[in-house]
Amino acid sequence: MTEQEVRWTADRVLALAPDAASRAAGTEAAAAGLWSEAGCSGSGTVWGLCRGGGGAPYRTVVDTADASGPAYTCGCPGRGAPCEHALGLLLLWAGGGGKVPRAETPRWAAQWVAGRRTGAGEGSTADTAGSPPRAAGGEAARRRAERRAERVTAGAEELERRLTDLFRTGLASAGQAGHGRWEETAARMVDAQAPGLATRVRELGALPGGPVRLLEECALLHLLARGWLRRDLLPEGLAATVRTRVGLPASADGPPVRDHWLVLAQYDTADSRLTTRRIWLYGTGSGRTALLLSYGAAGRAPEIALPVGQALDAELSAYRGGAGPRAALGERFAAPAPTTVRPSGTSTPRAVARYGEALRDDPWLDSVPVTLDRVVPVPDGDGWQLADADGDTALPLSPTARSRPGLWRLVALSGGAPVSVFGECGHQGFTPLAAWPEGPGEAVPLC
Repeated sequence: MTEQEVRWTADRVLALAPDAASRAAGTEAAAAGLWSEAGCSGSGTVWGLCRGGGGAPYRTVVDTADASGPAYTCGCPGRGAPCEHALGLLLLWAGGGGKVPRAETPRWAAQWVAGRRTGAGEGSTADTAGSPPRAAGGEAARRRAERRAERVTAGAEELERRLTDLFRTGLASAGQAGHGRWEETAARMVDAQAPGLATRVRELGALPGGPVRLLEECALLHLLARGWLRRDLLPEGLAATVRTRVGLPASADGPPVRDHWLVLAQYDTADSRLTTRRIWLYGTGSGRTALLLSYGAAGRAPEIALPVGQALDAELSAYRGGAGPRAALGERFAAPAPTTVRPSGTSTPRAVARYGEALRDDPWLDSVPVTLDRVVPVPDGDGWQLADADGDTALPLSPTARSRPGLWRLVALSGGAPVSVFGECGHQGFTPLAAWPEGPGEAVPLC
């Protein structure tokens, strides 16, 4: 086989990551300048040395030829399944271009692969995607988890000191320092094996709204760092949310649920490192709302795409550990087909109350999925709102919604008459993603 045939796509690599923060960290680790002595063999081994946090480089090896799924090892303290260095190495390998050339396998990589394939030594207990550690490796996995927790704790303590310094000197100093201050802090969080903290820190550098908005986000960041440092005192559900928010992996190990899943909405967001696709689904039998996340490296479309307004006969498995409504798409039993089913709706006051209730379990939640029943889009000064047709309450549209062309599709669909609207309700308002006319009719995508 040729080199192009045996190498994976970036979509396939990113699908291995346990969460969005890990995907972002892995994409950052795919920079060629971080790697030395990288190579691959015809037998499915990929290896390289990644520059770490000031010490010796991390030895990273991936065995892509295992029938049960790829396996990984890395010299970093937080060898998750997989860590960002393994993801970065695989992305570098998938990109081709001679950055990970064919070469003779170095002894340290060959020994690990040989050991795990024959079941000898710690190499045989390396993490395999989607499968729990084997009994023989339980103690080693526990020690790795403890080392990673220590690194995250050190990162959270450092973040607290930096936030304290920021407030001591004043928020105005943050604007004068520019993006470099946040990028440097984010890099420290990546070294601390806390990609979730790194992502939130990096977003502060491009935050609109001035000091007030910055204060709000810094307060949430402080709350997350304190939540991690005092996680043993939190209720288990909230502690699980904190672990997920700082970037520890969550797995889609919930029991598979087969249903006809109505595709409510699909939209992409992108930055310089990653394209994220969000797909909202509604179980026509179970009444559950689920979120599928799919990722593509910068400039590449994510792999999963589903037609809005149609229903898919498939199984979904929920992510546990404070991952909210996120699920993984399992076996598909038929192609998507048209359906007349719609999700049940609620009023605007109840939608706001639902978001408030969700914040008790996840204070860092931006929004919740909601379907509004019998609402009318009406202008409100410079903005728009969705007013209850049968009441005197209304919900403002978010700034994101007001800048999208879908707003005018919603206004045209309504024509002053009530419609049903699915979207995301959060602290910035309501973002409509799909709508249905009051009578018979198909879903109209708004994003």
